[in-house]
Amino acid sequence: MTGRVLMVQGTASHVGKSVLVSALCRIFRQDGFRVAPFKAQNMSNNSYVTKDGGEIGRAQAVQAEAAGVEARVEMNPVLLKPEADHISQVVLMGRPLYSAGARDYFALKSQLWESVHTSLDVLREEYDIVVIEGAGSPAEINLKATEIVNMRVALYANAPVLLCGDIDRGGVFAALVGTLELLEPEEREAIKGFVINKFRGDQSLLTDGLTWLEQRTGIPVTGVVHHYRDIHIPEEDSVALDLPVRSHDNAVLDIAVIQVPHISNFDDFDPLSRESSVSLRYVESASELGHPDLVILPGSKTTIPDLTWMERQGLIDAISSLHHQGTAIIGICGGYQMLGLKICDPEGIESSQRETTGLGLLPITTIFGGTKETHRIKGEVVEGSGLLQGAKGAPVTGYEIHMGQTTGEGIIYPFRIDDRSDAKVTPATTFDGAIDTSGSVLGTYIHGLFQNGELRQSILGELARRKGVSLPDSAQELGIEQEFDKLADWVRSSLDMDLIYQMTGLVHDFEQRQVSG
Repeated sequence: MTGRVLMVQGTASHVGKSVLVSALCRIFRQDGFRVAPFKAQNMSNNSYVTKDGGEIGRAQAVQAEAAGVEARVEMNPVLLKPEADHISQVVLMGRPLYSAGARDYFALKSQLWESVHTSLDVLREEYDIVVIEGAGSPAEINLKATEIVNMRVALYANAPVLLCGDIDRGGVFAALVGTLELLEPEEREAIKGFVINKFRGDQSLLTDGLTWLEQRTGIPVTGVVHHYRDIHIPEEDSVALDLPVRSHDNAVLDIAVIQVPHISNFDDFDPLSRESSVSLRYVESASELGHPDLVILPGSKTTIPDLTWMERQGLIDAISSLHHQGTAIIGICGGYQMLGLKICDPEGIESSQRETTGLGLLPITTIFGGTKETHRIKGEVVEGSGLLQGAKGAPVTGYEIHMGQTTGEGIIYPFRIDDRSDAKVTPATTFDGAIDTSGSVLGTYIHGLFQNGELRQSILGELARRKGVSLPDSAQELGIEQEFDKLADWVRSSLDMDLIYQMTGLVHDFEQRQVSG
């Protein structure tokens, strides 16, 4: 039997669709169903690597984790990774196709649509229900003719649609009704329920508005989801960086992340933001940098242009000065490349600039070319000095997503790679990263580095030792499974799940399971 479908669309971007889909995936899993997430097209530099080396949006990987299934490319067949204004790398079925401007991309839509509906069909054959996430708004008049992610998907799959609006930003009733008014009759018919998201305060004050909305549209409000706190689910994209400081009352360490224009995989730093000992800041200029205990250079989709931007912002000189004062520096992926002597792009893969000097803090040179490296990895720490004091032998898991090869003489390797899920480990790929002789500058291609609890605690402990402070008692190890369950409980208590089961057609199966159980 072909699996059921449920789709979540929004009145705009950033109304909470991704987190709501994660919650629904976990709820259906808790209720005993095989569930998978799906988003036809995602636009984000926050990506993830599947077991077979394919690249998908990080949000779909998180949703798959909530569903308790392995992430795969069919869950996000089209990924757009912005490189510059009006230009994005098109990743199709997990592999880079090419970089395209808006007009070039529109010409690809027929090819992309084939991958979209085929992927959805494959998932429906394997799962009881597929929870589909839309993108932006279904009422973008200028895009409707060629869209492949909202109503075209809903109508193809005959999916009941929950239309989600963000009340926290204001104007939610206008947004919901206005979206309906701009849809075609058959599209309006697909909307089976409203979700009011991110509500704060006394819900009784909403009663008149909810009654009006249902009477005005004939569509039920399936729930009001309150703004949640203390539930830690990775954010979808850089809108999450609007809050510049994530601090705790007993924080003793100041960590600054350089917020480059094309930052990628910023969720690398979520585990740090949740540490009670850490104040985590995102900075964009030398004046904001101050004197942190650790500076992190994050991944970048366009390393050379972002390095040029850092120079204009005075950040390169500021970071170099901090380094001479003994401040620790860590670079991840593109940030690792920036720490080297030189970055070369002879084929113009990233930009028209063919070469630039790095910060010169590590004895490495990076040359862009060849194929994109996308791998899940397992390994361990093999260097026990400096920032890695006490960490030697600690296990490391994560993933790589990068263009180019990084080499150098006299490199001190911090990590050994023991397993790549989709590729053989060779002598040339056995070791990763570099650490300087002082032990204060560390670079690596491993995304998810700070997800490794033992390694993270070792680094924070060394920073505290250097500063002459003691770390507060660490909370229990951060468990994503517990967070998904908390999220599911929160959303389940807010939604009319009986109504949602009726919408999906799973109600009979669910009732049968309840009886047999």
